[in-house]
Amino acid sequence: MKTNDRPLSELMQSVDTGAAQLPDFQRGWVWDDGRIKALILSVIHNFPVGAAMFLEYGNETIRFKHKPIEGSRADSNIVPDELILDGQQRLTSLYNALYSKNPVRTKTDKGKKIDRYYYLDIEKALDLEADDGQVVISVPTTKQITSDFGRRIEKDLSTRQDEFRLKMFPLNIILDSSEEQGWQNDYYAYYNYDPAVIRQFTELFTKIIMPTQKYSMPVILLDKETPREAVCQVFENVNTGGVSLTVFELVTAIFAMDDFPLRKDWEDRKEKYFKNDLLNIVTATDFLTALTLLASYKTGGTVSCKKKDVLALKLAAYIKYADDLCKGFTIAAQLLQEERVFSSKDLPYSTQLIPLATICTVLMEGNKIYTTTIKNKVKQWYWCGVFGELYGSANETRYANDITQVLKWISNDADLPKTVTDFFFNPTRLLSLQSRQSAAYKGIMALILKNHARDFISGSEMDFSIYSAEKIDIHHIFPRDYCVQQNYEKIKWNSIVNKTPISARSNREIGGVAPSVYLGKLEKKGSVQELDLDEYIETHYVDHSLLRNDEFQDFIIDRAKKLLNAIEIATGRSISGKSSDEVKRAFGAPLE
Repeated sequence: MKTNDRPLSELMQSVDTGAAQLPDFQRGWVWDDGRIKALILSVIHNFPVGAAMFLEYGNETIRFKHKPIEGSRADSNIVPDELILDGQQRLTSLYNALYSKNPVRTKTDKGKKIDRYYYLDIEKALDLEADDGQVVISVPTTKQITSDFGRRIEKDLSTRQDEFRLKMFPLNIILDSSEEQGWQNDYYAYYNYDPAVIRQFTELFTKIIMPTQKYSMPVILLDKETPREAVCQVFENVNTGGVSLTVFELVTAIFAMDDFPLRKDWEDRKEKYFKNDLLNIVTATDFLTALTLLASYKTGGTVSCKKKDVLALKLAAYIKYADDLCKGFTIAAQLLQEERVFSSKDLPYSTQLIPLATICTVLMEGNKIYTTTIKNKVKQWYWCGVFGELYGSANETRYANDITQVLKWISNDADLPKTVTDFFFNPTRLLSLQSRQSAAYKGIMALILKNHARDFISGSEMDFSIYSAEKIDIHHIFPRDYCVQQNYEKIKWNSIVNKTPISARSNREIGGVAPSVYLGKLEKKGSVQELDLDEYIETHYVDHSLLRNDEFQDFIIDRAKKLLNAIEIATGRSISGKSSDEVKRAFGAPLE
């Protein structure tokens, strides 16, 4: 890596000839008119505008498709010397505003597309009291600023004589000393070589034009041996001027060299397979990570899906496995729906979809995934990950362990996978599950639904159709207002132990009164019979007699026991410490 300052004029010439281009993964130019003017002001005032980062082009390990900067005259077939990794927005803005003779295609601060030329007001530029907004102005392609819906011309710069008359210097010639000198000579002639005009422009040249022509930007140059993952890391660290780069963007550029349109391919797959409520959370990078995991497993080598592995993914592997993986994600979604996870907002871990879909893809062979014993093992592994809360951080190593260990466990009943043996759930965790943000919270809600939970009024089981149609959401069993009035501990009444999925209609009937009151109200309205309502209540892991008698403390203990038992059944693992001193202090009784 080398760092040196390069004259802005040299950088602009490189952009113009195509010696400096963009890797094809770079997004479109996004800066608006106001931001461009602010950048120009920084340059003409000789303020720093930050470093740019380039990558030497020409090494096969970083074989990206390239494209000229927007507005450049360079032919797209020209092979660049360097790729611009960071600084696209600044260099594009400066090239189009200070070098290109074409109008700058930009936008207003409200996003409306406009074309603009930029001018320097000579008198304002030399006036220390002038506002920055008066020093650099932009004008439409007509070079006329109008008012009254275009009927009145406020400022006309449509001819060179108009520029001279209004003392407006065109900024798109400032870096071309020959053109600047020609404009200056004609400007002097227009004013008959008035000494005052010459003195004024000489001051402008000394203070602004010449320093701008000599203006330099720091450039960090990465040599052509820089590995792909390092290039990706560079973007994650420094590319803050636009949309952040993902691994997917880099792989898109790599595949583009073989004329494979990865972005279009993903968009088509997303439309076909990933639009439903559950899989709409899957990103292009998630898909590539899963595909890398699958391909490395299938080839029989070291199974891995770290960033460097995804960036080394071969196009042939993508083409070979992408269709199967899409089906694997579909099967994973079906399996999750069986477990009563119906939408992405209720998905405990979106990250766990990656190994789950990969495992399902492998098990599609011979329809193994549809075998009850095999499917149950996959579900056990899944719930151990959820309730062990094991997928909240960097997971690539766990993914690799998952696919090798789970599949080995399934095929020959080998040792339990690490995700299963790593499972641990502290009973007091139930009280700290206060909002739907945590995976375990969402997992418990799914287990309640899986227990054939019924709506309090209709008695309908909350399957996928009811869940969607009835606007099922999570609500307090002992209502919040009632608990506050009774001075119950918030850590108990606001925890998962006192919450359950209920339809919007049932929740409106419940209100903020004691359970004995709202249950009576439901019955009195003739909505439901007492025995039926008791049966519905029990499907939520709730003792109906404790609810009818407003026994809050006994209810908390009883439901905590039932939820722990449900977790043990789902994970196939026992939960220790139910009678510990910590548990007794937290709940007021053991949970055995």
